[in-house]
Amino acid sequence: MKALYFILIAAVVVSCQNQGKMEIEKAKLATVDSMKVEIEKQRVIDSMQVEMAKIEETKIETQKEVIVVNKPSATTTTTTTTQKKGWSSTAKGAVIGAGVGAATGAIISKKKVQGAIIGGVAGAGIGAGTGAIIDGSKKE
Repeated sequence: MKALYFILIAAVVVSCQNQGKMEIEKAKLATVDSMKVEIEKQRVIDSMQVEMAKIEETKIETQKEVIVVNKPSATTTTTTTTQKKGWSSTAKGAVIGAGVGAATGAIISKKKVQGAIIGGVAGAGIGAGTGAIIDGSKKE
């Protein structure tokens, strides 16, 4: 009888130790997953900042003026290039909303890819709607 109690206590102790190891592994995996999501989110933000810098650079280049001076008649002619239109607020809102929605959907959902797709589509729609409202108020 004492042997049976001893085996039972040993089994409980061993199972409790394995339980703790499994919880630690789950916590490690959750931490790694959240770090991957944050890295992906930062990559999206960085690429959006690079694109915005390119747009700003293009905008500055189109605004430069070329001054031509004719020496014989001493007249000055100023030529300006036509300015390219940048992104509308609707387009910016859609892109930003899609990125944020995809990241949020991947974080919240148990099925990461499906959550990212649904979140991206929903975020793009909401962002485009918000951008359209901003464009409408700028025209007025």
